[in-house]
Amino acid sequence: MRKKKILLWVFGTAGLLCLLGAAAALVISGVVKHRAASFLLTPAQAVELEEADCILVLGCGVRPDGSPSLMLRDRLDMGLQLYEAGAAPKLLMSGDHSRTDYDEVNTMKDYVMDRGVPSSDVFMDHAGFSTYESMYRARDVFCAERIVIVSQSYHLYRAVYDARALGLDAWGVAAEDVAYSGQLLRDLREILARDKDFFYCLLQPDPTFLGDPIPVSGDGNRSNG
Repeated sequence: MRKKKILLWVFGTAGLLCLLGAAAALVISGVVKHRAASFLLTPAQAVELEEADCILVLGCGVRPDGSPSLMLRDRLDMGLQLYEAGAAPKLLMSGDHSRTDYDEVNTMKDYVMDRGVPSSDVFMDHAGFSTYESMYRARDVFCAERIVIVSQSYHLYRAVYDARALGLDAWGVAAEDVAYSGQLLRDLREILARDKDFFYCLLQPDPTFLGDPIPVSGDGNRSNG
């Protein structure tokens, strides 16, 4: 009987801790969303802002043939729309180019260049390995101060929160949201990602790589490679 009571206490305590942890995760995620929500704009509102230094398009999946995934294509189309409307004079493509056989940023640059954007107006952040690192490098490597961020809405809250926590004047514009495969799992993972970035923004660790400044006010070809 004593062992049964001990087991009940252990499982009850563990269950309570799990509930408290889940509640804390939801609260922190909610704080991130709340603080970023007022900086999410429509494309028309973004164009009406004082001109930003750049439009930061965040990378995601590239297909084995080197073409952008549907999510990435939607982000690129919105970035292109904002660029053509005059929201900013430069595009900054930030993504994962950690391996020779996987390259988000050149795929992104090629996509907009094929649609008429000059190479000199497109910068590539080859070490945008996470949302937090993309914002840190936009500030410290690409010397941006005012940015318009493009991603899907579920991800945009965290991106804008990170940017503003790092001292950037940042706004977000959502790419077209469609019924992407696996979105429920992304939404659940994003809760934990917001929690992680909340603490990253408190501690502000350095990104994986920094490097010499490549100001977005200059020539995007300096970031080629």
